Amino acid sequence: MPTNTISPFKKYVPLLDEAYKLASLTSILDGPDDMVREGANAGELVVPDMVLQGLVGYSRANGFTDGTVTMANTTYQCNYERGRMFTVDAMDNIETAGVAFGRLAGEFIRMHVAPEIDAFRLAKYAGVSGVGSASGDLATGADVVAALRAAINAMDNGEVPMNERYLFIVPTLYGLLEDLDTTKSRAVLSRFDNVIQVPQSRMYSAVSLSTSGSGGYSRTTAGKNMNFIAVHKSAVLQYNKHVVPKVVTPEQNQTADAWKFGYRVCGIADVFKNKKAGVYAHIVSNNPA
Repeated sequence: MPTNTISPFKKYVPLLDEAYKLASLTSILDGPDDMVREGANAGELVVPDMVLQGLVGYSRANGFTDGTVTMANTTYQCNYERGRMFTVDAMDNIETAGVAFGRLAGEFIRMHVAPEIDAFRLAKYAGVSGVGSASGDLATGADVVAALRAAINAMDNGEVPMNERYLFIVPTLYGLLEDLDTTKSRAVLSRFDNVIQVPQSRMYSAVSLSTSGSGGYSRTTAGKNMNFIAVHKSAVLQYNKHVVPKVVTPEQNQTADAWKFGYRVCGIADVFKNKKAGVYAHIVSNNPA
């Protein structure tokens, strides 16, 4: 294997993670890797859970009542596994001055990987039974403020921490808030650590992932457009257990004189059963065409 082709790809492949972070709008919710270990079986993640007992009466005669701490591990099954392999003939790449292969990886991640991952995650969180939800058509800035206030109140009453609350909202509704430009609109937005505008094409209540053909994702028949979804970071289990960008040079390719680029990702997006109050989705009333 020629050594002069190895070094460039050792430098190039790690940049793929950066491209994903720039393009993905939900990466802000990624959990810390040190809190999760791999399960014994393929496609599993093991997350530690802690359960503590509450206060009881204190006896001046006998002192404290003993309490127990339960530390257990919960195994979660990865629910997202996707991949794709591209082949670019070596001569085609030469004749296009390296653009055909050189731009392929970055464009693929930006145009296809990141949007699909965002859409899958947000739909998954919105679809979990028991999370906060509401439906309606928000036509004015005042409507948006009222809907966001309801979401905030629900999270406050659910004792969701004030910090690390993130709002994912479609640009049209965010524009209504900007046009309103009132104390109320600014105050309601200030209750979130960050406000992320997400294209409507990534904001569905349910999506279907294609398993053949041109691939990609689409809104399901039962799925509806989402107006916004508020998420507390600690409420969701969001990890990429396995991400492999794979580059095969023409010299390494045993079947053709061609470059090959493969991308595989296996991960999980779910809501912790005891933290459902940390997610609140607002969905349109009627399914648009």
